[in-house]
Amino acid sequence: MKRFVVLLMVCVGLVASPVMAEVQKIGYVDLQKALNLSAAGKEAKEKIKDKVKGYDTEVQQRQEELKKLKEDLEKQAMLLSEEARNAKERDYQQKVKDYQRFTKDIQESLQQTDADLTRKILERLLKVVQEVGKSEGYTIILEKTESSIVYADESIDISDEVIKAFDKQGK
Repeated sequence: MKRFVVLLMVCVGLVASPVMAEVQKIGYVDLQKALNLSAAGKEAKEKIKDKVKGYDTEVQQRQEELKKLKEDLEKQAMLLSEEARNAKERDYQQKVKDYQRFTKDIQESLQQTDADLTRKILERLLKVVQEVGKSEGYTIILEKTESSIVYADESIDISDEVIKAFDKQGK
């Protein structure tokens, strides 16, 4: 809400400015679109996808191991002494906890990697937006988000221009 009020005040200030001799150039950029469609964004998605594939094999192996342990435990339950059965159940429960911890660690690692890659790309994207803004003579460039821009004519959307400039800079 605070962001919206500041944005509104900036827009009103631009419109109500007594020095309106020159035309104010306003644009907006969809950073989410730029993240998804830029070469760096696509590369980051591939890195995450590769990491997921790498973990997938190990997760499946552990799932199979747990499944086999459970089946063995159920088959041998009647044949084992109570003490031996309890020991096998504790072993199984420990392996379940290890598996859960392992999958949680994987999730956290993937989220951290995604956040790091996204942050780095956004930092570079924002620099490109500033460069485009200066070189093209924009007075203000807004970010298109659901909470900031309720409506804007697509003619002032510079997202594609920013993506091209960003990809060009990355090469």
